[in-house]
Amino acid sequence: MEKLQNKILQEGIALSDSVLKVDRFLNHQIDPQLMQEIGKEFANRFEQEGITKIVTLESSGIAPAVMAGLMLNVPVIFARKKKSLTLTDGLITSKVYSYTKQETNEISVSNKFLEKAEKVLIIDDFLANGQAALALTDIVEKAEATVAGIGIVIEKAFQDGGEILKKKGYRVESLARIQSLADGKIEFVKEKEQVR
Repeated sequence: MEKLQNKILQEGIALSDSVLKVDRFLNHQIDPQLMQEIGKEFANRFEQEGITKIVTLESSGIAPAVMAGLMLNVPVIFARKKKSLTLTDGLITSKVYSYTKQETNEISVSNKFLEKAEKVLIIDDFLANGQAALALTDIVEKAEATVAGIGIVIEKAFQDGGEILKKKGYRVESLARIQSLADGKIEFVKEKEQVR
């Protein structure tokens, strides 16, 4: 997605060979117009899948997921990282390790929001090692619902998350695929190498 790539080049910062900072438009401050375009793109890519729900992880996945939900006219569920006083019973849980934060979190979704007949689109802001997406697929499958696809805003294609998910049979659609962050320079996978 050219608009997203341009935004990453203009406002993203490669903090290291493996860490990309995009807090100016995605995971701290949010660019609503860009999120709307991202939502439209996800809706276009998955419109034939019969999506009935979108599942994401708090907090950075919420904005793109809500916009996709708006375009697909389906509810959005976000897995919580922290326990809530109002969310105690009937939880479907999984564990996810965050390489960025160097911690493991138990994430949870109420079982009343996911039913067996659901066709679920998982959306997340980043794909690196695939841990967050795998935890979300685990929750969807524990609910006996179907993972119809995984939408990723930014994939670090130099890490193995995309391959892990595809080998497990999931359809993965990444809007921007980064080839390298070496030497503080952001390079994308060349268009002919990108697979839809």
